[in-house]
Amino acid sequence: MLERSTIQSSGFSNLGPEGARTGFRLRLRQPNYRGMRLSLIEGVDVTVDGEHFAAADNRILFQGRTFGLADLDGETETRWSVGETIDVLIDRPGGLVPGVHRVETIIWMRHPYFPPQFRPVPMRDSREVTIIL
Repeated sequence: MLERSTIQSSGFSNLGPEGARTGFRLRLRQPNYRGMRLSLIEGVDVTVDGEHFAAADNRILFQGRTFGLADLDGETETRWSVGETIDVLIDRPGGLVPGVHRVETIIWMRHPYFPPQFRPVPMRDSREVTIIL
């Protein structure tokens, strides 16, 4: 079951084997009231305990495929539906230490029916989330 927050507590984990962590992942639910094509996402900024990870450097794992920021624009047929999650993959040598972390996200979204001067729309969220390993 999805949580109310865009940032989901499940799926927040380190990447790579213990002792050789390469980064971490963060799971997000669809923040909109309806689904959208991946091409309408202009990236996801992530901040953990004050350390910023820019959208340009983060990747998105969705339906078993990994997308860089440049790949998203061409994904006009791939839909992120309400009830589905994406994982944001963040490179950070060593990963994160186990424990509670303050996580903030901005999902940059284009709404095609908004005038260009009002796009992209920042969908912000923040909460405390725990990494076990």
